[in-house]
Amino acid sequence: MADIMIRKRKRMKVKEIRVYSKGLEEIFGVPVFTEDEPVDFAESSEFDLLFAGNDIVGLVHEGRPFLTVRGLIRYRPERRAVTVDMGAVPFISKGADCMGPGIVDADPGIEAGDLVWIRDVRNRVPLAVGISERSGAELTEKGPGKAILSLHHVGDKLWKTGE
Repeated sequence: MADIMIRKRKRMKVKEIRVYSKGLEEIFGVPVFTEDEPVDFAESSEFDLLFAGNDIVGLVHEGRPFLTVRGLIRYRPERRAVTVDMGAVPFISKGADCMGPGIVDADPGIEAGDLVWIRDVRNRVPLAVGISERSGAELTEKGPGKAILSLHHVGDKLWKTGE
């Protein structure tokens, strides 16, 4: 059983859904949430969460909405992606922060402080969500040190809650 506490889950009104849907669509460039899809908002011990049906597809970190790893798999966006080499995959999937030398490619539209998602170079599947400490151009320079602070990854409490 997962250690994440979910409380105050409530069905969102159509107006509220549109606000989150529009914000996420601006970030990712793909439509998120349909008009007829029931969307719930809940508080948790770590983030505020967005549910589409019974799947946790979004999180709200410091007032900013973003997709979870499950949401990224479901909606398949291309924007805000950072691609890492296969050597970084075991570390990222265990929750480690992403280091600069492991980055192969990054969306040039990323700014320092943006929420981003990390994928591997071979399969291009989402591995983690984090906060970028550098711009997209700086990420591709492979500078030493921490580049992305990890918030959520495959196999963590939030991921296991959706199983």
